[in-house]
Amino acid sequence: MTTDKKPPSSSSLRGRMKKVRVKTGKKRTVSSARWLERQLNDPYVKQAQESGYRARSVFKILEIDDKVKAMKPGAIVVDLGSTPGSWTQVAVERVKSLASKGRVIATDILPMEPIPGSEFLQMDFTANDAVEKLLTLLDGKKADVVLSDMAANTTGQRSVDHINTVYLVELAWDFARQVLDKDGVFIAKVFQGGTEKNLLGQFKKAFTAVKHMKPAASRKESPELYVVCTGFKGESDSEG
Repeated sequence: MTTDKKPPSSSSLRGRMKKVRVKTGKKRTVSSARWLERQLNDPYVKQAQESGYRARSVFKILEIDDKVKAMKPGAIVVDLGSTPGSWTQVAVERVKSLASKGRVIATDILPMEPIPGSEFLQMDFTANDAVEKLLTLLDGKKADVVLSDMAANTTGQRSVDHINTVYLVELAWDFARQVLDKDGVFIAKVFQGGTEKNLLGQFKKAFTAVKHMKPAASRKESPELYVVCTGFKGESDSEG
């Protein structure tokens, strides 16, 4: 499995596929039929399976990291909201933790099948002791990269989903600024128009560069974006 190539474009992947139609039936609702049809016709789902990755979301982090070059051999990466593990797989490959060069710590409220070269904590990141558990695992070491693909369960109301996700981004950021090493990188999922103004201001103060990215693998109808912050200046510069 190789990760140093650019993710295939949506158009090139779709060109290889014939559209599959899924019918409704006694055991399949209209909504479930639509979901299944979308999965069967999603080129990124097929490509991820063929490449040995656990989810189509792998192409999002591959595209982002190909541009910012954050996960280098020997780096320490913390992956928040890791399940089912495709981002963790990429982190393991790129920091070379299987060769004992880097380290990958992953956490999620849901269980995750083990990934060699990574350490996994199943826990609720919103719990009061969540950060302490991660700090204990880091044992005083600083992280080079903090990833957050966390998102709250959707309600169907974009404004509510946006608020709930912003809360998770704030928690991830509160953690990141405690553990990031100088020049570290913070990448987090946000919704709708991007990062909240106050939070974006904090990022711009704490990092040398901040931008929003919508990877090709993010569905067009999805409101998700990723805020990509590079060049952490240090904890003292991240306050406020």
